[in-house]
Amino acid sequence: MKRQTNGSRPVKLFLAVMGDEKRQNISIPLFAICLSLIAGALLMVLLGKNPVDGYRSLLQGCGMLMKEKYAGGKGMLTDFMSYLDIWTPMIFASLAVAVAYKAGLFNIGVSGQMLLGGFIASVTVGYSDLPGIVAKPLVILVCVVAGALAGSLIGLLKYKFNINEVVSAIMLNYIFQYVISFFILTFFVNPITRQSESVGENARLTLQNVEIGGMKTVVPLGFVLALGAVAVTHYFIHHTRTGFELKAVGANPKAAVYAGINVKKNIMLAMALSGALSGLAGATYYLGYLSSIQPKTLVSTGFDAIAVCLLGNSNPVGILAASFLITIITKGGMYMNSSIGVPQEVSSLITGLMLLFAACGVYIRARLARAADRQKQEEKSMASAEDGSAPGQQAAEQTRQEEVQR
Repeated sequence: MKRQTNGSRPVKLFLAVMGDEKRQNISIPLFAICLSLIAGALLMVLLGKNPVDGYRSLLQGCGMLMKEKYAGGKGMLTDFMSYLDIWTPMIFASLAVAVAYKAGLFNIGVSGQMLLGGFIASVTVGYSDLPGIVAKPLVILVCVVAGALAGSLIGLLKYKFNINEVVSAIMLNYIFQYVISFFILTFFVNPITRQSESVGENARLTLQNVEIGGMKTVVPLGFVLALGAVAVTHYFIHHTRTGFELKAVGANPKAAVYAGINVKKNIMLAMALSGALSGLAGATYYLGYLSSIQPKTLVSTGFDAIAVCLLGNSNPVGILAASFLITIITKGGMYMNSSIGVPQEVSSLITGLMLLFAACGVYIRARLARAADRQKQEEKSMASAEDGSAPGQQAAEQTRQEEVQR
């Protein structure tokens, strides 16, 4: 009996660290992050690199730590503001995945919706001579409407013809990608860069060459909007009737129908909101972080957002933290490659492992629940056995038999 107690101490410690079901919403993603970072460190060791230097370079590339040297007119603030610039569309894209996921839908078409919104906004507003005070809000509006229409189309196909949203989203990704590439290469291509013509500074959502403290840097105007979107989305999902209906539809559509909730309407609404957030991601990426569109290419932000959503438990606040980390790994990977020679693919591998371990969250949660129940049963049987009661001895014997069967 004593040996069993000693052997169960690691299990007790692990269960105590992971906590109850509510606490596991945080502990399981943190566990996934730790596992992926350890795996990344082991890979760096196999490549003959120091993991400490590798992870330090990730932070240096994002302006979280000081580099050894900087080019003229640049500094730590320059890198950090550039990090905020690329972080902004990731926040919007991850929120887009989360809103659809709450309704039981999987919006894998975020990148296509970003491209559609960015292209339409570029050709309608980005190449115009409108004053900046008009052009910038109009860019946002155009991207939101374009993204919402694309998302609504997926929702329409889902509830009207029962077409799986993953299939229709993937097909629309290809359609948007190649149709828009045709128009860019035919009418809007820059003969030197072979990308679309750059949008004007009047419509761009990232201010360029702003001098702050003697350093030239960028200022992402959409970052404040992204933080506001996190707060609004969190309130909408958790504190409004419509948000409750979306979650009810995602949890059990049949029960939602029985409760009088219009499932079809909520499917359309969820995909429209998801598309609108994707449009905002496209605005801050193609008319913010970048000023042009590369033909025949879908940006990886929409796909990385899936990892962020899973890692953040599809909670807007958790998504803010998860996107912060994923963007560090993505952006810092370029500097890690140039500074210490670690291939940039290592950062992609770390992100992929985070997705893999985060996707196993349901399995980990189930295993923890079984381990906790088993622990309670063992403690109860041991306590009864110490009292010398027959039922206690029978319970202890039954527990031992179950262990042998396992």
